[in-house]
Order: sequence, then C-alpha cells, then structure tokens
Amino acid sequence: MTPGSTAVPALPSPRTPDPLAAPALNWGVLGTGWIAERFIGSVRRHTRQRFAAVASRGAARAEEFAVRHDITRAYGSYEELVADGSVDVVYVATEHTAHLTCARLALEAGKHVLVEKPLGINAAQAAEIARLASDRGLFCAEALWTFFLPRFDVVRQVLDSGMLGEVRSVLADMGEYFDPAGGHRILRADLAGGPLLDLGTYPVSLATWVLGRAETVQSSGVQHPAGVNGQVGAVLNTERGGQAVLHTTLFGDTPTTATVAGTEGTLHLPGPFYHPGDVLFTPTGGGTPRTYTEPRTAHEGLHFEATEVARCIKNGQLETPLRPLADSIATMRVMDEIRHRCGIDFPGE
Repeated sequence: MTPGSTAVPALPSPRTPDPLAAPALNWGVLGTGWIAERFIGSVRRHTRQRFAAVASRGAARAEEFAVRHDITRAYGSYEELVADGSVDVVYVATEHTAHLTCARLALEAGKHVLVEKPLGINAAQAAEIARLASDRGLFCAEALWTFFLPRFDVVRQVLDSGMLGEVRSVLADMGEYFDPAGGHRILRADLAGGPLLDLGTYPVSLATWVLGRAETVQSSGVQHPAGVNGQVGAVLNTERGGQAVLHTTLFGDTPTTATVAGTEGTLHLPGPFYHPGDVLFTPTGGGTPRTYTEPRTAHEGLHFEATEVARCIKNGQLETPLRPLADSIATMRVMDEIRHRCGIDFPGE
C-alpha cells in the first residue's frame, strides 16, 4: 500500500466450496435450448460432473446436441432418458410450460431433479413438484442460479449479521429488449411468455427472500404487441413495514440493479444484479463503505448450482438451504398475485 493511502474495508468472503471438490454425478438433461447449452458448458469447465444423456422431443435434435457436446446417449423422448439407469440426477431445461410434466416424469422414475426456474408456471405447480419429491424421498431444487453464486453468499452473510439493521426496502429491476419479429419463446402466449417468469423471477425472488412474506401486492402491467404481457411494475408490502418496488420489461434494456436498504446501512448490487459481480455496503449516515468484488463472468457461474446439488445428494439432503423449495413456492405465490392483478393468465390455468 502506498504511503498515506487507506485500504477500503472488505465485506465477508464467500463460503462457497471449491466446485472441483464436489462429488461427481451422472447428469441427464431434458431440453436442448439456450440455457442447457450454457449450463453444460459452465459445468464442464469448472467441475467434475458428468453428462451421461440428453433428450429432446425429436431424436435428430437430441443426437445433434449430443454430438456437439460430447454426450454419449441421446434420446428422442423424455421418458427414455428418465428410464436410463446410469443417470443420477435430471436437469429440466425445457420451456416453462413443460417443467411440471418433466419434473414429474423424473421424480416418478426415481431420479433426483434440478428444475430450471421457475419451478412451475404457478404456485400450485411448484407445490405439486415439491410434494412429489418429498413423498419419493428425492432431492429437488429450483435452478435459480443467482442464489448459488459466491456474490449472493456475501449478501447472505451481510443479512444474517445484522449489518443493515432493520431491513425496510428492496428496489430491483430486470429489463431486456426483445425484438417483436425475433420469434423468441418469451413472446409466445402458448409458452407462458412475457417478462415475469423469465426476468421478473429475479427481482421477485430477491424481495421475498430478503423481506419475507408479502402481506399485500399491488401491480400494473402493459401489453406487448406479440399478445403477451410486456411490462410489469409491482409493490410488495410486509406486515412488519417492509416494502419492495419491482419492475420487469421486454420493451428495453434497463439498469438491472438491486438495492437492499436498512436502518444501519444499504447494500447495492450493480447490474446485472443476478449475475456474478460486486457487492457494495454503505453505512447509514456516513462512515466507510465496504466492498466485495468478483469477476463479472455472467452465465459462466451456472456451475455453482450443479455442485451444490451434487453435494446435497451425496449428503442425503432432499433440499438445498441456499434455495429451499418453500422459498421457490413463496416466490411463485407473489407472481401469481401480480398476474392476477394484471389480468395475466397462462395456458391451462
């Protein structure tokens, strides 16, 4: 340190175990889309986990994906994959409307399961998956990768330590532009499109995690020309006086930042707040800020959820404390209420 300079105090270090130390399991993947590509890539580069099989609704697509990702077995149906005796755990990476069906298939076949977020398209589906996993004595988790990142373990420690005092406010935003002519599934009403399940899950889950159960939910939405909801703003209030102001949109790229404010200090998560990145703490009324810094590696951080799953399964745990199923269901209940107030219905409801 140079003479006269002052080191900025650091926040706690993450307690995240070494991903390479996690026991290696054989994974089967249901779905061959964007998130499956990135999950497999990140897990392969940073862990000892193995990908034994992949399935799609068509054999040709599954085979092409398997060749590209050096996966031994490719199946043209989800039923075939969950019957594969070499598969220890199934990662459900299908469209949202198939999460319940695929999770049920895997659990009924005796497979542990990691279901891509959201756990279901509504709280009833999420609760059904959780009940089935419990009844079968199998591990189940929602792959909401943010909660498994080292960055969020720092946030977890700050919250648990009481550094913020009484936490009263959460501000969070998640917006991304989608071209109406692009044909993305987020613009398809038949696939439960709109920003809420894909993007809004992040701010809503942060708010429900930090503040607890929402006593009241107010929301307003704007329709998208593609026939789905295009934008939602929501205010959540808790019985103890906590409030969250949340926003998600398909109409433009927004800052995607988050702030958690308490009586003793404020945490700021620079955007994208749900990715790997920094944590900034500012004491109330002045004082020296404290920081935690990590590389902004984006979706390269997906492997942390895989190794947490592997550790839990080997330890005989049916859930992960980093994202308990009750938290996933609580998030879905709030999103159900947001949709109800905006008049947003999903297929089959």
